[in-house]
Amino acid sequence: MPPLKKNANSIPPTGPVVLVIMDGVGIGGGDAGDMVAKASTPNLDWLKENSLYTELRAHGRAVGMPSDGDMGNSEVGHNAIGAGRVFDQGALLVQNAVKSGAMFEGDVWRELIDEAKSNDGTLHLIGLLSDGNVHSHMDILLDLVTQAHKEDVKRLRVHALLDGRDVPPTSAHEYVKQLEDHFQPINGQDGFDYCIASGGGRLYITMDRYNADWPMIERGWKTHVLGEGRAFDSALQAIETLRADVPGVIDQDLKEFVIHRDGKPVGPIVDGDAVILFNFRGDRAMEISRAFDEPDLDEFERGPIPNVKFAGIMEYDSDQKIPKRFLVSPPEIDAVMGQYLAESGVRQLAVSETQKYGHVTYFFNGNRSDKFSDQLEDYVEIKSDLLPFEQRPWMKGGEITDVILDSIRGGKHDFIRANYPNGDMVGHTGDLLAVEISVEAVDLCVARLIDAVKAANGILIVTADHGNADEMYELGKDGKPKVDGDGNPRSKTSHTLNPVPCFIYDASGSASLKLANVENAGISSLAATTMVCLGFEPPEDYDPSLVESA
Repeated sequence: MPPLKKNANSIPPTGPVVLVIMDGVGIGGGDAGDMVAKASTPNLDWLKENSLYTELRAHGRAVGMPSDGDMGNSEVGHNAIGAGRVFDQGALLVQNAVKSGAMFEGDVWRELIDEAKSNDGTLHLIGLLSDGNVHSHMDILLDLVTQAHKEDVKRLRVHALLDGRDVPPTSAHEYVKQLEDHFQPINGQDGFDYCIASGGGRLYITMDRYNADWPMIERGWKTHVLGEGRAFDSALQAIETLRADVPGVIDQDLKEFVIHRDGKPVGPIVDGDAVILFNFRGDRAMEISRAFDEPDLDEFERGPIPNVKFAGIMEYDSDQKIPKRFLVSPPEIDAVMGQYLAESGVRQLAVSETQKYGHVTYFFNGNRSDKFSDQLEDYVEIKSDLLPFEQRPWMKGGEITDVILDSIRGGKHDFIRANYPNGDMVGHTGDLLAVEISVEAVDLCVARLIDAVKAANGILIVTADHGNADEMYELGKDGKPKVDGDGNPRSKTSHTLNPVPCFIYDASGSASLKLANVENAGISSLAATTMVCLGFEPPEDYDPSLVESA
C-alpha cells in the first residue's frame, strides 16, 4: 500500500489530531428520557459554539446494516470509522446467506448436520434470543430450526441467552414464546424433539468480551454443556421465577437456568453432538468459542471436554482463527485508515478501557488484531472495573484522559484515537441518574482535552459511534414516551436510531478548515476528515471528508 499524498492546499497542525469517540452519546429529541440533553455539558456546548459542527448518521445502511430501521452498534460503528467506507456487516451477510440458501449448502453446515444425525446426537444452538440485530436475530434462529427439521435432525436444543439490552429490558418471555410456538408443529411429528435446554442473562453468562470476566464463560459452560444450574420445567417458568426473586431485575442480568424433564437436564452437550453459536457479532462470541475449540485453554476448569463439532455462524477473529469452523465468511475490510497512516509514517496512539479497547484497535483496524507498525503504533488498555456500571458511571474516563494528555504534552503521537464507553455501557443499565452522570463525566474529560489540544496547537475531533444515552424511554409514533400499566415511562436500554454529533476544533486555526458540503454524511466520513486534518489527501474510494481547506 502506498503512503498518502500530502495535501498541497492544507497546513497540518503542529500538535496532534485527537479523535474522541463518546460511545453511545447521540442527539435525542430533548424529552425527559434524553439524558444527553438533560446532563450538564458546558464543554460540549462550548465546542458547538467554537468549532465546526455537524451531525452524522450512525445506524442502518450508513454502517452496513440491512436497513435504516436497524440501529448501529459499537462494532460496525468503529469498522466504518476506521475503514472510511461502509461494508456490509454480519447481520446482512448472514441474512443474505440464509435467504440464498448458500449457508445450508456449505461444507460446515453439512458436517454439523451429518455429525448430529449419524451419531443419534443432538444439534445445539447457542445464542441471544433477540431481534435487536446487533448480536443475533430471531429470524436467523428460526431459519436454523426450520432447516434442521427439513434435514430430519430429530433432536435439537436451544441454549437461550436473554437480551434486555438491544430490545426492551423485560421482553425475554416474548422471544421464548415465539421460539416455542415455532417448535410446536415440529414436535407434533413422530420422532422430533425440539426444546429450550438452558439459558440466562447475557451479562451473567456466556457473553463476556475482551477477557474481562471469564467466570461469566465458566457459568455459561456449566449451564449449557454440563447442564448444571437451577432446575425448571420450562424457560417461561424460569424467567417468571427469576424476576420474582429479584424485583426490578432486567433480562440481561437474570441468573442461569436449566430445563429438566423426568428429573434430568434435557440438553447437556455430550460426545457426538453438534453445536452452533448463532450470534454473528464477534466480541462477545470469541471466549465461548475458544472454550469449545481450544483443548489447552486454562482460564477455567471445564472438566471432560465433550467431543463435538462446533461452529460459529461467522468467523469472529480472522487473525486468531476463532472459531475453527464457521458458516458465513465475515466482511473483508481492507485498506483501513490505520494502515494508510502507518505507511505514511504517522505515529498513532489508541486508548480505551477494557470494555471498548477492542473497538479502537481490532474493529477500528477492520477486524485485525495486530498492529500495522510496532514502531509507529502504541495501544493502551486500561482495565475496566468488574462491577455494575451504574455504580461507577464515570468508569475509567479520568485514566483514559491521563494517557491522552501524557501523549499530547510529550509530543509522542501525531494521531490519537480514544473511546469513552460511559454513555453506552451505563446507558444499557437503564439507570437514568447514572446515565446522566456518565455523560457529565465524559464532558469533564473533554474539558481537559480542549485545554491540552489548544496548548499543543492540535485539532480535536469529538463524535460518537451510535446513540444510547440520548433516548432512555421507549418512544411512540407521536414522539412521546410509552407508558407501562402503572403509567410510568417504559425504560429503554438499547441503542438508538438518532444521529450523532461531530465537533471539529482547530485550536490554532492554522489548518484553515471549513465544513465541506457532504449530504447525508455518516460516521464513515471521519477517516477522510482525519486525514485532511493531518495534511493528507484521502484515498479516492473513501467517503468524503467533512472538512476542506478554507
